[in-house]
Amino acid sequence: MPDEDLVAKYAAEALESMKLEAKKRIDDVTDKEAEKRFRSLSLIEIIDTEEIIPALLSRLNEVRAALDGHGGGIKLTSYEILELPDKGLNIVLDLTGACLSCGAAPGTLEGVKSDLESDKEISSVKFSSVLLDSFDELGREFILAHGKVEFVD
Repeated sequence: MPDEDLVAKYAAEALESMKLEAKKRIDDVTDKEAEKRFRSLSLIEIIDTEEIIPALLSRLNEVRAALDGHGGGIKLTSYEILELPDKGLNIVLDLTGACLSCGAAPGTLEGVKSDLESDKEISSVKFSSVLLDSFDELGREFILAHGKVEFVD
């Protein structure tokens, strides 16, 4: 077996193991029935209610384990409802809690964006530029250069 195939095999196994561990951690700290209910809600219909954050969190995959496990969260800072034919939401989020100063924040932001944009009701996810103020200069430069997310005012 060529070295590249072996590396790819181990990478796939490691990724699957991380996904299983993340799912286990999420299952340990969430109410399955509540999560199911939140996932079934229309985000557009609940956008201005207290249920929006739990509904958004319920749509996250592995990144949810990092948020829950490290004392972080998300906050909806603004949104736009698109009309037909593009009906959906453009949302702007901020991180909360321990996520604000975490070195893994670029990966967290990308995970949140990717997971939420896979929902049929979400057209785009951007992040508040205020979030950039929580990083030191090096962290800010890194996230702007390598983060696959957009920041808006």
